[in-house]
Amino acid sequence: MNAASLLYGAAATWRRRWYSRDPERRRRLRQPVVSVGNLRVGGSGKTPVVECIARMLVEQGERPAVLSRGYGRRLVQDGVTVVSDGRTILEGFDAAGDEPLMLARALPTVPVLVGADRYLSGRLAEEKLGVTVHLLDDGFQHLELARDVDLLVTGEDDLLDRPMPAGRLREPLAAATEAHAALVTAGDAETADRVGRALGLTKVFRVARTIGAPRMVASGETAVVPANEPVFAVAGIARPERFFTDLASAGWRVVGSRTFRDHHTFTDRDMSRVSAAARTAGATIVMTTEKDAVRLASAAPGSVPVAVVPLIVTVEPTAEFTRWLCERLALSRTQNPEPSTRHPEPGRARSRDHRSGR
Repeated sequence: MNAASLLYGAAATWRRRWYSRDPERRRRLRQPVVSVGNLRVGGSGKTPVVECIARMLVEQGERPAVLSRGYGRRLVQDGVTVVSDGRTILEGFDAAGDEPLMLARALPTVPVLVGADRYLSGRLAEEKLGVTVHLLDDGFQHLELARDVDLLVTGEDDLLDRPMPAGRLREPLAAATEAHAALVTAGDAETADRVGRALGLTKVFRVARTIGAPRMVASGETAVVPANEPVFAVAGIARPERFFTDLASAGWRVVGSRTFRDHHTFTDRDMSRVSAAARTAGATIVMTTEKDAVRLASAAPGSVPVAVVPLIVTVEPTAEFTRWLCERLALSRTQNPEPSTRHPEPGRARSRDHRSGR
């Protein structure tokens, strides 16, 4: 490991220990907080896991809220932006960011809030939206906010990685032991258990990935794409090769692909070039991810139709994970003290429903 990575890792370790030495340094919300995070910079599949857990909590009678930083949004304001109040989507891509807007569309009954101060977002969700539990998206390093359940999304690749800048890790691997459970993206339970043990965690669940039926971006209608159909893949995500592999595994013939940087905002020119490349490759349709579909929807469509292919994840064994998480939430509700009064109450939030008093 090079000197820069050692220094980066040491700084991250010191920061985590600084918060651990005095729990009062963390602000606590009134309702339980479930953090979903990772060690790697981008590309671990946290957002689909958040969606999966939100659905599970709704089925258990909870009213969860998703608290996100809103990375990549183009319109950043002070305070809190309510992307969805659990009834209506209130903000578009510019103010929401791609992942929060994607979650708001996928979870129509779940409030989604973005802001740098996620304590502020959580307090607004509790006071105005009646939530019973918070889902902290990308929260493993967000140590300012106390959490009741820390879930670490990880995989085999993390075991061989190093802290930045030489690698892609935000913290040394030793930080994984701070999590309550590992959610390991793996093809089988044995691999998931091995990764969890290597990270020093005894509670391990497996994240299984499948893809759903394609939908046309323009109309939202289901796209019938036969097996072995020549398709052109487009992705502006951290690990596009995963998406390309998923398409091939589903039986489609990927005859070409185009990648963009993560969170790239697509332009008319981008889509024109994608269509030209797809025609040259002999593809009949362009396929992209749900996250990319949020960002290319405003661009002029090219001459080749574009379909979004949803990623569906499950945490397995599902019944065991559901029972374990609900038990953790019940325990936190009986054991945690009242939040400290030394922290400020939330101020004004930037959201249509808050301004109108709905």
